[in-house]
Amino acid sequence: MTFLSILYTLIITPLELLFEVIFSIANRLIGNAGLSIIFLSLAVNFLVLPLYKRADELQDEEREIQAKMASRLKHIKSTFKGDERFFMVQEYYRINHYKPVYALKSSVSVLLQIPFFVAAYNLLSGMQSLQGMRFGFIPDLGKEDALFMIGNFPVNVLPILMTLINVVSGIIYTKGHPVKEKIQVYGLAAVFLVLLYRSPSGLVFYWLLNNVFSLVKNVFYKLKDPKKALSIILAIAGLAVIVSTLIRTDLDVRQKVLLSAGGVLLALPLLSGFIRKKDKKASKTSIKADTVTFFTGTLLMALFTGLLIPAAVIDSSAQEFIDIINPSNPVIYVINSTFLALGSWVLWGGVFYFFMNDKLKALFCKAIWIICAVTVADYMLFGRNLGVMSSTLQYNLTPSFKVSDYLINALAITGITAVFLFIYLKLQKIIKPVLIVGILTVFMASLMPVLGILGTYTWYKNLSNPSTEMPSIPLSRNGKNVIVLMLDRAVGTQLPYIFNEKPELKEKFDGFTYYPNTISYGPQTNFGAPALYGGYDYTPEKINERASESLESKHDEALKVMPVIFANEGYKITICDPSYAGYKWIPDLSIYSDYPSFNCYITNGRFNYFEGEGSSSIEMSNRVNSLRNRNFFMFSLMKISPVILQETIYNGGLYNETSGNKGNLYVSSIVQKKDGISIGTGYDKVFLESYTVLTKLPQITNITDSSENTFLMMTNETTHSPCLLQEPDYTPELHVDNTKYDSDMISRYTINGVTMQMVNDHQVAHYHVNIASYIKLGEWFDYLRANGVYDNTRIIIVSDHGNDLEQFKLYCNGTDLESFMPLLMFKDFGAKGFTVNEDFMTNGDTPTLASSGLIKNPVNPFTGHPIDSHEKNGPQTVFYSRNINIEINNGNTFLPGSWFVMNGNPHDPNNWKYVGDH
Repeated sequence: MTFLSILYTLIITPLELLFEVIFSIANRLIGNAGLSIIFLSLAVNFLVLPLYKRADELQDEEREIQAKMASRLKHIKSTFKGDERFFMVQEYYRINHYKPVYALKSSVSVLLQIPFFVAAYNLLSGMQSLQGMRFGFIPDLGKEDALFMIGNFPVNVLPILMTLINVVSGIIYTKGHPVKEKIQVYGLAAVFLVLLYRSPSGLVFYWLLNNVFSLVKNVFYKLKDPKKALSIILAIAGLAVIVSTLIRTDLDVRQKVLLSAGGVLLALPLLSGFIRKKDKKASKTSIKADTVTFFTGTLLMALFTGLLIPAAVIDSSAQEFIDIINPSNPVIYVINSTFLALGSWVLWGGVFYFFMNDKLKALFCKAIWIICAVTVADYMLFGRNLGVMSSTLQYNLTPSFKVSDYLINALAITGITAVFLFIYLKLQKIIKPVLIVGILTVFMASLMPVLGILGTYTWYKNLSNPSTEMPSIPLSRNGKNVIVLMLDRAVGTQLPYIFNEKPELKEKFDGFTYYPNTISYGPQTNFGAPALYGGYDYTPEKINERASESLESKHDEALKVMPVIFANEGYKITICDPSYAGYKWIPDLSIYSDYPSFNCYITNGRFNYFEGEGSSSIEMSNRVNSLRNRNFFMFSLMKISPVILQETIYNGGLYNETSGNKGNLYVSSIVQKKDGISIGTGYDKVFLESYTVLTKLPQITNITDSSENTFLMMTNETTHSPCLLQEPDYTPELHVDNTKYDSDMISRYTINGVTMQMVNDHQVAHYHVNIASYIKLGEWFDYLRANGVYDNTRIIIVSDHGNDLEQFKLYCNGTDLESFMPLLMFKDFGAKGFTVNEDFMTNGDTPTLASSGLIKNPVNPFTGHPIDSHEKNGPQTVFYSRNINIEINNGNTFLPGSWFVMNGNPHDPNNWKYVGDH
């Protein structure tokens, strides 16, 4: 980060973020961009009204002092010259307790406008969501209004109208003021006219509204009792908000509560005025403001939201936040979020504090003390089990809360507020020490995750494997090719319904046999994948029996089994993205360093889906970095907020970002927001990183006329990255709308009277990515056929586990058995037709299927045990656990979980038995 970027993050970014969040929430509720800009202008102006009011007071003070000293200064300057005049003026200033720097008070109002203008300009001038949006007589809020032309010169009415309002406001405001101030006001109006004349209408409209607000404000200041008039207007506006909210039918209970609370807040100034009138005999004693307490509290909040929470999130899976093609240190995200938090809490909090009167300063001190307590409680106690989060800070399930969650959280906040308010009023001496201890605790607690992130990045930079080389998959026309393709979390139970919708896929998957009665030995990769790669020596039960060896070493051993036995038979070995190799999120290909003939690649994230849209991998990486720099702080704000606000801040994983803000529209939308089961907006970065690999398979396949035998073991995570795709072709699109297709094709989810549940976006999104994977694999198989290598290639498509999608209501002891139902498809050499085999199988049969008929009596080269399927005869012991973090669950045996025994048809829950947790 450069010095200028740090300044921008400290000063401008907090305002830009505030504007964006207000606009985004307003636009979701109102549904009209123009009205949302009006709401944004009103919200911001009311928010900063105390700042401008205090700035005006400072200007008045400066003006009065200057007027008081003017005659004497004029006399000194006319009587004395040179150094003598200088010293006389300085002495006169000293007598009047005035310093020349106080002259800046007259410019405070102008200085305050600069950061607000820059933030609004950067946000609204490039907001893609304003493009093509009409509002009133404005044809396009994303472009200059150009209501008519004079020759080739556009006449933009909005900037002219904005300037006229600015001048009228200035006339009222500067009445009786010196000429110098009038010139300053009118000069500033002219500057804004020049700056904004060719700007998008949305931006000019926003600034025009600000000028209207300024005009109304100046008129109010001329009234006898402006505070009372303003309170009445706000109360009327608040009542209108409450009434309109209650009669609207398109809002849920949480939204109605939030909007009604906003209406009450608008009415508070009037209500508090009545209360103060009735409370004239109230005690005059009050707690004074303590500047040290305030800034200590804001510093604690900045470190908590900017340093500790982001560092903890990244450290939990630091490798996910490293871009394989354009790697950068994830600590940068922590540094950026820390500066953003410092700017938000300390700098701008300090600005508001500085401009408040003593009474409000005392209130600020009290508020920051309570905020520190409440936010820590919210983070530690509430909204903790929200699901698995991706590297774009998006949960696999949209967070949702029950009414009881809201009530419990509200009661907790009320209790904490009461306790800490009592401490503030009665035990004020302990507040500063407590806050200082809190700062030190947060800082020290942040050091370990930061060091962990640095260690992970250092490990990655020191990798010597060719992870960034262009992948190449060799296949021969005259030899035998064996392909083991592991589709992570591909759901086996969905395949019949996918082929029911797309019967043409059966032709593309010619020769394949589908095994519906297949189980895995665990619901996650670290439990279910080892048996897939290494066979029955690596079920969770067998792994735990070897308690003297690390889980990492046993997992890596499983990843080597098939490549080694095929290499020993002279096969050319290619390995792509071996799952959790080295027990790392980014596979550590060095586990194969003892086998220099192996060709190892990392394909995930290697290709740019938007390559043909005029974007580059670096542009995509920059966008990802920008998104994370913004959203880590927003994630922290979500986690520390009351539960009732968390869904609003999370906003489907967008964190109230306005989609497509500046730059390439395709690249800018890398998080998908789902609206129900049929509509989605934006691309999903995690999905595209894997899906693009499938689209590139024909390009990276190198077919030769040699008679060399080849073996490919490849992992792809397209099926692990659920998102909505555009039907019927199931392609990623910026705007997905499947409403009509879903309505017309509802029968596709029923086969032989059995309906697969598709009632939420989680179920539908998984279905979409599974079918998209099969479509792209079908295209690759067509390519193999066209090039004469399909019939001499054995292909196994298998997944490490299923998913608890609750689509068939199969439960045992409350566990969704679909978690243990992976995909298994097998195509042998020269096989024809698509068939279904009802035999019981496990994904542990993969090594046997791969080697059958090719390797005589294959033996595990590490355990010496034969590779066969005898172990699947009889009851099967299956392990269930949610301890999926391999940086935590990485001892010699798996952390305790639930164990089940299955015997018979896996689709019958009666054949499953829960045998305990250990």
